Amino acid sequence: KEAEANVKSPYRDWFVFGPQYKGGARTWWNAQNLPELNLENKAVRDHVWGAKDSVVRGYLRDGVDGWRLDVAFDIGFNHLEALTKAVHAEKKGSLVVGEIPNYPREWFPSVDGVMHFGLRKLMIATANREIDGPTFQRMAARMVSDADYEHMLKSWVYLDNHDTFRLATTVPDAKARKLAQVLQFTLPGAVNLYYGTEVAMEGGDDPEMRGPMRWDRVAENHPDLAWTKQLVSMRKANRALRVGNFRTAEASGNVIAFERHTDKAGDTVLVLINPAMTEQQTTVLVANSKLMDGDSLVDQLSGRVFKLQGSMVETKLPAQTALVLKPKLT
Repeated sequence: KEAEANVKSPYRDWFVFGPQYKGGARTWWNAQNLPELNLENKAVRDHVWGAKDSVVRGYLRDGVDGWRLDVAFDIGFNHLEALTKAVHAEKKGSLVVGEIPNYPREWFPSVDGVMHFGLRKLMIATANREIDGPTFQRMAARMVSDADYEHMLKSWVYLDNHDTFRLATTVPDAKARKLAQVLQFTLPGAVNLYYGTEVAMEGGDDPEMRGPMRWDRVAENHPDLAWTKQLVSMRKANRALRVGNFRTAEASGNVIAFERHTDKAGDTVLVLINPAMTEQQTTVLVANSKLMDGDSLVDQLSGRVFKLQGSMVETKLPAQTALVLKPKLT
């Protein structure tokens, strides 16, 4: 207000004024109650992240572990990189995650991680059978391979949040919803759960998706809550799902097949998903030289045992089912 009223205010250049702007000042998305800071002004950049007593650095010293930046793509590559460098300089091991719906490839190392808008779209579309399994596999693999993998591991994998329809609304079929969650917990990245999804909260357009938590649904026998706990336990118990590398596996039929692996054979996890409404007979090539012929592969979801023979797994996948296979070393 001071800068707006006084052309000689020391804060005048912290904003951009002019008759070309509705209301006389540059605002975010033309929202008149959200004037934009002028990041072209070094004094502004110093105030936000550059100076020792800046907002970004000050909160890190006060104890926060990092920053999740709303609409980070609006800031652009260069300013984001400067901000992230300031964060790392202030606090070793701190994290900067950007809300960036753009293709992630060139946004690293401007941020440590992104919110996986594209991956979410792929998971939802696959669960709803809008795209088939092989198409999902190609697109997801391209997205992962095009970006720096360490940064992809730090990125958030989510199925819903305060800006989207809730998962139970976008994927009303309970079986399909489970498949989307298996993908969320097995693909590279940091799983990000939105409150209430673990009890199948519904919610459409704003403000429905931001509704209060349904505490009345929280019970040990709630099937979605039990399923979510099972996925959490599975991820905690399998190192490759948290930090392992990613590679696709060749599979016949309408099947998604990929592997998470480390330098240890016992860490290997092979994920097989049939998103179709019909059973799929599939033969999967497991291109992992460390796995031995005849190894038993145990499904981490059901306990069923499969055999690896000649670097292949052959099985029938019932409609809308998933296997998360791990070798049982003897």
